[in-house]
Amino acid sequence: MVCWPQVRRRPLEPYSQEEYILGAKQRVRVLFVCLGNICRSPTAEAVFRHKASLSGAEIEIDSAGTTSYHSGALPDSRARAAGEARGYDFGGIQARRIRSEDFVEFDLILAADRGNLADLTALCPPEHRHKIKLLLSFSTAQELEVPDPYYDGEQGFEHVLDLIESACDGLLNTIGAQGHRT
Repeated sequence: MVCWPQVRRRPLEPYSQEEYILGAKQRVRVLFVCLGNICRSPTAEAVFRHKASLSGAEIEIDSAGTTSYHSGALPDSRARAAGEARGYDFGGIQARRIRSEDFVEFDLILAADRGNLADLTALCPPEHRHKIKLLLSFSTAQELEVPDPYYDGEQGFEHVLDLIESACDGLLNTIGAQGHRT
């Protein structure tokens, strides 16, 4: 069994003065966001954690929801089943609502769909809005949004996983191209 890094659920440490002086952050902070933080964003967190760990990239990864409907809940059992069948670990992930400090602490805030994007933009201070993007903007898929599989069957969760894997590959390539390696 492979052990993945613990999920960060406490406030992030600020970048060091050296990191700012050098003009390059040594670690990148990525937050995945969907509506309730039980299907799409925890899946993206688990997938990206796995891929980042394998690549050696130094990335801090978390997920959140735009609502608090499911705060404290584990990821949806169907999302976990689909992800675990492909080798992803959802350990330590619990639903939470996005916090105002997330907009300051994270370098990239990736929304699952346009509704999430609009909600995040409305909540975010103007000086941090450049950090918010659609997750699938890093994907080669034709879709622009990760559909919410909550009311779909197993195929819906598999499709979401396919889209998220593609986006996470593209995101990792983008981060790697900017030189964020350990």
